[in-house]
Amino acid sequence: MPSSGRRVGLVLAAVLVVVLAVGVTVEAVTLSGRPAAGAPGSGTVRLIALNDLHGNLEPPSGASGRVTDDAGAQVEAGGTAFVAAHVAALRAQAPASVVLSTGDNVGASPLASALFRDEPTVEVLERIGVAASAAGNHEFDEGITELRRLQRGGCHPADGCRFTPSYDGASFPILSANVTEGGKPALAASTVVETGGARIGVIGATLSELPDLVSPDGIRGLEVGDEVAAVDAASRELTAQGVRAQVLLLHQGDEATGDGGPDACAIEPGGPGSRIAAAVSADVDAVFSAHTHQQYACSATDPAGNPRPFVQGLSSGRLLSVVDLALTGDGDVDRGATTARNEVVTRDVAPDPAVADIVDRAVAQSRPLAERPVGTVTGPLLRAAAPTGLSPLGTVIADAQLAASRGDGAQLALTNPGGVRADLVPGPGGRVTYGQAYTVQPFGNILQTMTLTGAQLRAVLDQQFTVDDGPTVLQSSSNLRYTVVAGNRVGDISIGGVGVTEDGRYRVATNNFLSAGGDGFDTFTAGTELVGGPVDLDAFVAYLGANPGLAAPSTDRIVRR
Repeated sequence: MPSSGRRVGLVLAAVLVVVLAVGVTVEAVTLSGRPAAGAPGSGTVRLIALNDLHGNLEPPSGASGRVTDDAGAQVEAGGTAFVAAHVAALRAQAPASVVLSTGDNVGASPLASALFRDEPTVEVLERIGVAASAAGNHEFDEGITELRRLQRGGCHPADGCRFTPSYDGASFPILSANVTEGGKPALAASTVVETGGARIGVIGATLSELPDLVSPDGIRGLEVGDEVAAVDAASRELTAQGVRAQVLLLHQGDEATGDGGPDACAIEPGGPGSRIAAAVSADVDAVFSAHTHQQYACSATDPAGNPRPFVQGLSSGRLLSVVDLALTGDGDVDRGATTARNEVVTRDVAPDPAVADIVDRAVAQSRPLAERPVGTVTGPLLRAAAPTGLSPLGTVIADAQLAASRGDGAQLALTNPGGVRADLVPGPGGRVTYGQAYTVQPFGNILQTMTLTGAQLRAVLDQQFTVDDGPTVLQSSSNLRYTVVAGNRVGDISIGGVGVTEDGRYRVATNNFLSAGGDGFDTFTAGTELVGGPVDLDAFVAYLGANPGLAAPSTDRIVRR
């Protein structure tokens, strides 16, 4: 359906206009008030979305559990029992409400969810009232067969049903318009949710970079298409069904340029999320984004020249993105009366008792393993990168992987920063538990040691600055040092103080995700003499045990000239 005169544009403040590409603009949204403003007007459907929960049932700790609020203050946020309480309050203000998720509900999860194949997280999302979810990249971590089991139900073929005697599957559809299998949809592209007499078409899309973000086994037999073309096709189908109000759950987003609060619209120019948000069919009235774990409330101009909300709510259940769609009498959307914002999931409200019960059961059942002590550290090991691109925790993990791979001849180790999922914040006396280590390294990647020539090693390091979503600085073991010169080219490289030569042969330890070309590092696939090693988590736990009182290492292993 072509854009009509009713689609007259969101109420906008011309505070910020960022030119992203030819014909693509993103603007700040003028908000109609914070939660205290109360219920929206009649004829409005409230959409409440969370993104990138990653099985964080309990309130996340460290930087992953904090949010910068409207006043610029850091506040504790997140925890699914608090998410449920905030959702209930938002729904009470607007009886016509729909709860959604933009993907990565599961995968890279803490032990209380992961030990039970993320079934507790699905149960929590059902209790919160999620009506539809996009499939993120982490939904594919264990392959399409496991994703379908999470959707349809049934016990895991190897582990059985660990959390409850049976598993019924997700009551909400998991959507992806652009992932196919043998030329046919691998998952549903869209669904229609009815609330308050209104019909809302919900489309899901997974980022097209999926093959770079999961292991080859995770997407075996699947094809990943262009997001815009797939969304447009799904939108046309909804329009043909007479569904005029449409929203997109897009598992792709932009990077923020600052920390201006939940409703700031300060994002990097040319981001993939805003490009898609501006390009998809003009019949899509709002775009919820994800994947980059950022906070913003923006407006993207559609192909017909009309603005629509483009929002994201951080990760781990710390924010809820709220869009109040103002509907006309014929079920279309009056964008001029539509508003968008993010709400902080504060912990100063009473937690939802039903969700708290699910979380408590999962924590209790995982406690014997989670609380096993594995080592001590002198203080928090953080995953936030220093100006060099290295983080204290990332370098410790690289050192652990080198130590675990010495028997396979490893001379250095490189690991991806995306595999480091949380800060390591010790308990009393610096104690670190297995559950904490698992939260840091939850993927269960296999370490592999390969031979690269000096020229190939240089190409890998150069690739840090040329991958599509770069720069992506690989976390390196303490014995690898190199310089970065003008143009982001790698200069001198040394291993243990000995210079690397172009035709030299070097044994490099990494994980199976990177060795298969993950994150766009396809030079690793040229490695030879590949030998498998232990699981990355086991290597990390062993290193902590072998180095009691571990202190944060230096992050100066890379020098810019």
